[in-house]
Amino acid sequence: MIAPLLPEPGGARGRWRDHRQVINGILWKLRTGAPWRDLPERFGPWKTCHERLRRWTADGTWDRILAAAQVHDDGTPVQWTISIDSSIVRAHQHAAGARKKGAPHQVRRRLVRKTVRPSAGPAVD
Repeated sequence: MIAPLLPEPGGARGRWRDHRQVINGILWKLRTGAPWRDLPERFGPWKTCHERLRRWTADGTWDRILAAAQVHDDGTPVQWTISIDSSIVRAHQHAAGARKKGAPHQVRRRLVRKTVRPSAGPAVD
């Protein structure tokens, strides 16, 4: 399904590693979150996978693959049905207590009571 969307292997720079192997390496890295240098050897050199990901991101190959995947699922067109009900849309927890625009700014001052007790020592002149 995605083979026609991928660039042709080879070219001026020589032979390319198999696209399937490199894509599996990229997906493994993204799924695990591991550093590129920890990529298993079965996917080839980590630099190849990283460079292919970077190159295909820059030239729009990944965007074309995503667009094709969103339109077709197992070769059949996808029917998109979206329904939003107000019972599932929630406001942020801080939305209820926000100040309204134009409302007067109320300053709250804290009342501090101090108790003064006479000292037991000699008075200072």
